Formats: sequence, structure tokens, C-alpha cells
Amino acid sequence: MRELSLIIIFLITFFVRNSDSPHGNDLDISCSECHTSEGWKVDIKNISFNHDITNFELTGVHEQTDCKNCHPTLVFNEAPIECAGCHTDMHNQSVSSDCGSCHTTNSWLVNNIIQIHRKGRFPLVGAHLTADCYECHISASTLDFTPLGINCYDCHFTDYNSAKDPDHVASGFSINCIECHEVNAFSWSGAGINHSFFPLTQGHDINNCAECHTTGSFSGLSPQCITCHESDYQEAAIPNHTELGFSTECTECHTTNPGWKPAEFRNHDVLFPIYSGEHNGEWSDCMDCHPNTSNYSEFTCISCHEHNQGDMDEEHNGISGYVYSSTACLACHPTGSEDGAFNHNSTNFPLTGAHITTQCAECHTEGYAGTPMDCASCHTNDFTGTTNPGHLSLGLSTNCSLCHTTEPGWAPASFDIHNEYYQLNGAHQLIANNCFECHEGNYNQTPNTCFGCHADDYNSTTDPNHLSAQFGTDCLFCHNESAWEPSTFDHDNQYFPIYSGKHRGEWSSCTDCHTIPGDFSSFSCIDCHEHNQSEMDDEHSGVSGYAYNSLACLSCHPDGSEKTMFRRINNIYK
Repeated sequence: MRELSLIIIFLITFFVRNSDSPHGNDLDISCSECHTSEGWKVDIKNISFNHDITNFELTGVHEQTDCKNCHPTLVFNEAPIECAGCHTDMHNQSVSSDCGSCHTTNSWLVNNIIQIHRKGRFPLVGAHLTADCYECHISASTLDFTPLGINCYDCHFTDYNSAKDPDHVASGFSINCIECHEVNAFSWSGAGINHSFFPLTQGHDINNCAECHTTGSFSGLSPQCITCHESDYQEAAIPNHTELGFSTECTECHTTNPGWKPAEFRNHDVLFPIYSGEHNGEWSDCMDCHPNTSNYSEFTCISCHEHNQGDMDEEHNGISGYVYSSTACLACHPTGSEDGAFNHNSTNFPLTGAHITTQCAECHTEGYAGTPMDCASCHTNDFTGTTNPGHLSLGLSTNCSLCHTTEPGWAPASFDIHNEYYQLNGAHQLIANNCFECHEGNYNQTPNTCFGCHADDYNSTTDPNHLSAQFGTDCLFCHNESAWEPSTFDHDNQYFPIYSGKHRGEWSSCTDCHTIPGDFSSFSCIDCHEHNQSEMDDEHSGVSGYAYNSLACLSCHPDGSEKTMFRRINNIYK
């Protein structure tokens, strides 16, 4: 009986192969992979044909779908593999034609819209998380999801135009809503206001916007302290800020703590050290030294210390210019210390670096009054005479302190405006303070191209050999400024596997395959392998589309292997 079945299958196969097949003339598989000797009806659960060898793997509902649903003509290679080939586009081309972008083969239902949105131009956050799709996509009822604008104003122009508290139109507010509103908020007001441009903390932590925005306008309000606190400044009497000419920049002495306290006058140490030195911790209130609270320019030294005039007279015996008065104390003891007399550092020009050892007459050529304090007044000749680099020709600032310290010899120096001449990015930024690394002492003829500095790196590179391969000298074509590796020249994944697969270790130089120097778009397969045309013609006998040239080799063997997906499919539909 078993032998009879085999005979019947053989006869069926013989006659079908020698007659017109309903599956077309290109199907080259045995009938028994789908049919049995009991009949032509196909049981998809029991067939031996593996659909995975085609370009369309069966998953989800496709596993249970009758073959004729996709292959109505029974000529199997006529069936499309794109979703749109079988499924009507219900979205009227308003979304991707790749159904798999949103749907699976198990169901048309979409339950991950938030994740899908994150892949697009408009991730859903804040109130958009809970919004109904129809609120934005008004045509969603017809399954039309035509892309919308992603700017706030595109959807919220009515909110903008109807806003009256404040009136956005009248105030000329920006239509870029996120300048004031948090995109992840759930309301337009309260916690939804983005006030990061002026943090509302401590004394500014108020709930009534009108306390600052008194005119009803929420634009044009200056962030400067004096804008809101001018009356506080003018009314301050201890000390009197107006009479003493204190700065109107409140933050120089005050924090944003309520009540203006605690406050400190750290600039006091520039005039006289009370937070450091001998007087640090020796006072508790400003009135200890300034008994006249209506005039803080007055101060006392002699009434604060436990001395008397007799003691001071005796202690200062022989001191020229000594006078028993507070102003005299300050003149000779500008830091409050018993040691030393006149101290240049108490003036507006502290002596540091090379200025410490400079003779007074070198700066005070015309007496001590009116001596200029700007660099150029004394160092114009140094500026104009400097040629490496040429300060004058480059138009550098005459404010020497922008690049130099007061150390002797003008070094070390910095050049904070380097990016105006050559951008220091990546690894270059790491050596920004090591000028010699690039300039080698010559600041006028330093090359500004990659190869100009990295010719040795280029010439000594052997993996691959840049010089013999005649690679371009524009390093940025493959490398970035942060490091040589990783580079963007990934031959295996971008072009053809030579560091893996069949070709690994089978070549020694780029010119083995790229026979035209400098032209890496050209390549040879047939010159490299030990084949000749007649052998290849015989080996590829019956292979559709075969041609004896390198482009044809790559087309059928894109990974360099003799067995490829393209060839397996051709064996079925040859």
C-alpha cells in the first residue's frame, strides 16, 4: 500500500510538471510539500513547506490565514510583501505605509500610542498625555491622521488670542508658549508657569503676581532689584544707602531672604578688612566702628581699642607723620595690622607679580597723584612691539589683563578669545592651556588644517595604511575632534565585511580589492579570487542574472558568502 502511494505521488508530480501548473512555471518545489495523495486540498497545519525561506515570515494572524487570501491567483511569486499590497490604506496616506509602525500581525488595535508618539515629532507629556486623540486630530473619526504642526500656537492660537489675564495680544507676548508655560504641566496657570528666568524663592516666593506686575502687563518688567525695591533703597537709614552712594545692585550685600537680613558688606574688606585679618570676629555691629549711624564715612579706631594717647605716643616715638587720630591710624595701618605702614594694596591698584619688585619711580614718573592704572598707559611699547603674535595686526585689546597676569615676562598667558580665530573643540579643548602643543612657540604660522598638525599621525597609520591607500587628508571625513576612535569608517557594516566572515584574514592591503588608487568606490572581485571565467560560467550554470563581473558578484554575494538569501530564493523561482 505504501508503495502504491509513492507511485501515485510520482505520477501526479510527473504529469503536473509536464503540464501547465496553476502556480506558474517558476515554482520549483515538490507538490508533496503542500499536497497529499488523498487530494489537492491544502491543510496549512500539516504542510511541510517552510514559508520562512521567502521574504515574508508568517506571524500572528498570517499563520492562520488561508493561502488563497494572499495568493488569489495561486501564482505565489505574484503576491506583494508590503502591507499595502493586501490591506487597504484606511488612513488615506496620512501616516506611514508601513502598517508595522503602529500595528502588529496579531491585531489592528493600537494600545501603545504614547510610545508611538515618542518616536515622532511630538512626544506626549503633561496635559497632552490625557488629551483625547480627537481633540488634536479632528479627522481621527475617519482614521485620517494627517500630520499637525508641532508648535504650541498651531493648536492653541485660540487660547492665546482669548487670554485676558494678562491680555497676550495687547501685551505682544511671544506665540512660543513654552517661553512662559511648562510643556509638562496640566494647566496654563499656577504651577504651569515657567518662571525659571527669575526664580521665585525666599522673599520672592509670593502667590500674588500683581505684587511685582503692578501695571497688569507681564512683559517688559526688569529683573534688576532696584526696579521693585527703589523705595526700600531710598528709605534705608542704617546705613543711609543714598548718602553713602551704595550700589543699587542689592545682591552685593543682601540675599533674597525676607526682611533684607542677614546682610553683609563684603566689599568692606576692600576698604578695610573686618571679615578677615586682625578685626575678624572682633566686632558685632557696624556701630562699633561707625558710631554716627547717619554718616558711615566717619569711623573711629582710638575709641574702640584699649589704648590711650600716652601709650600710642610712646609706641610711635620716632615715626614720621604720626598723629593720634583715627584717620592717621588707617593711613599707616590700612589692614588693621600693627605691622607695616603704607600699603599699596589698600589703594585702587594692588601690587602683585612683577609690580612688587618694580621701583616706584618707574610708574610714578610725574609724581604720585594722577598716576594712570590702565595697562596701556605704561605698556604701549610692549603691546606694539610684540610680533609673536602681532598684537597690533590682530587687533587685540590693549587691556593686557585679559590675557596676561602681572607675573614677570608676561607669562603664563591665556587667550580666552581663541575660538574667534580657531574653534577649540573635543580633544583640542583638553590641550587649550598647552599652547606649545600646537604652536611650538610660533603663533603666526600655525596651520589650521587637520593634516597640517597631524601629518605624522596620517603617515604612520598602518591599520589601514593611509599613505599607501591614498586616503584623503581631510581627517574629519572619518574622524571627529574628540578622538581618533571610534571613526566613521566602519567597512564591515557600511560597505562589505572584510574584518569578519569569509574575507577575514584573506587580504593584506586595501589595494587588493580597490585596484584604482584613490578611488575606493571601484573594486574588484574577479581579479582577487583564483577563478577564471569558464569555471565561474560552469558553476553558475542556470543561475538567473549571472554575469562575470565584480558588480554582479557583490549583488548576489553581498556578505561575501557563497550561500546567500538571494540565491536560495532563486533556487525556488528560477
